[in-house]
Amino acid sequence: MTFAGLALYSAVNLLVVLVVLFAAMDDGGNPAWTATGAVILVLVGLGAGAVLLVLRRPWTIGLGLGLMIGWALWSIMSAGFCTGINPGMYG
Repeated sequence: MTFAGLALYSAVNLLVVLVVLFAAMDDGGNPAWTATGAVILVLVGLGAGAVLLVLRRPWTIGLGLGLMIGWALWSIMSAGFCTGINPGMYG
């Protein structure tokens, strides 16, 4: 289930990044869109992952870890651009 969580986070990440990019292009590069996207991705990756870990069922533990690992991997591999935590995106 960990790989399913990783794939689920990757799909959500792709969707949120596309929505934020198109919204920011229409709004002249407003950093509020980037911050909103970053908060959504943190809540999905880390928040939902933590909730699933607390439920303590075998499939929820794997899915929760997958979501958290997905957030961490996308943050590291993209230097924070795909998750909105890169400070250069707000300046």
